Amino acid sequence: MKVRLQMERQYYLDLAQSGLKMPIGMDLVLHEHDDPETLLRDGVRLGQVMAQAASRYRTPLAFPMMNLELEQAHLLALLEVAAEDPARHRFADEDWEDLQKKLEERIEEPLSEPMQALCGALTYLRDTTALVPVGMCIGPFSLMTKLLADPITPIAMAGMGMTAAEDKGIAGVEGALELAVRVIERYIESQCEAGAKAIVVCEPAANNVYLSPKQIERGSDIFERFVMQYLRRIKYVMMDHDVDLILHDCGELTDYIVQDFARLDPAILSLGSSRKLWEDAQLLPKTIVLYGNLPSKRFYSDSEITQAQVEAQGAELVARMQQARHPFILGSECDVLHVAGCEETIRAKAMAIVGCCGGHVGGVEEVVAAASS
Repeated sequence: MKVRLQMERQYYLDLAQSGLKMPIGMDLVLHEHDDPETLLRDGVRLGQVMAQAASRYRTPLAFPMMNLELEQAHLLALLEVAAEDPARHRFADEDWEDLQKKLEERIEEPLSEPMQALCGALTYLRDTTALVPVGMCIGPFSLMTKLLADPITPIAMAGMGMTAAEDKGIAGVEGALELAVRVIERYIESQCEAGAKAIVVCEPAANNVYLSPKQIERGSDIFERFVMQYLRRIKYVMMDHDVDLILHDCGELTDYIVQDFARLDPAILSLGSSRKLWEDAQLLPKTIVLYGNLPSKRFYSDSEITQAQVEAQGAELVARMQQARHPFILGSECDVLHVAGCEETIRAKAMAIVGCCGGHVGGVEEVVAAASS
């Protein structure tokens, strides 16, 4: 069974119907190798690890790891900002128009080595396997929050009706968003051209901490203004390449945010364990597959959650989603990360997801077998 060149929405609905259960856990497999950092810079070998992870979790979807620091480091390099630790660099009083001009002059320069490696991995998967190559990127809003020391205050000021002309902080949020979305558009386009058939856009900062639910309830446009319009821009890039959106947000959300995300028509919507997915099913059209949302951030310790509890919570979630009659794939609330010294317990809980309720009911195994042959 070969994957279609252009994915159809029915493909994901069929995966849900098949009973697919999987974590996003490539990082665990990556760290079984002696040289994980080297692998992250070698496209072919990275693609092989992604295929190994897909085989491990018995899924036709080959995911990379959720490294959400790549875009920030690349942006700073393009702007020639010297930063000993790019992840900790924050912009202050900047000439945002000057920065945008500088970025546009250099936006077509080669991607960073790790970004190029992911693109190479996607090409490897497209050309040598029957798996679905899945790309990854941070969302514009979440990248913006990494670029500024305090985005919360100006967003709140904007929620009270102030504009960028009246407040430098709001101008900073808007300026950082423009930088963020341009770097992300470029990265997404490169992944699409490299062979991605779907891309996970991770927007965890679009949550109740950064965006006041009370202001939104009172009619403020801050969610549209700072989140949705930028997500639409990158969705349009993906649509131009016939690549599907998998939208991930593991933050604390309101029903309004979940419903607004549905307007982007993602093929899969991945939500964190704070959400009750069987209730969210009532907010979404049945053409959107819900994914999640076992508390994988706690898998590292049995004092946080045991394997038996993972199995029990998974079984309950499967049963509730069957009652809700909504397309659903049981999985992790976020990337299941390697933690030194806790490898075995984390792996066991990740595999408990795969085997929950007897595992898959058909259709998935043959795809993975074909990809591995």
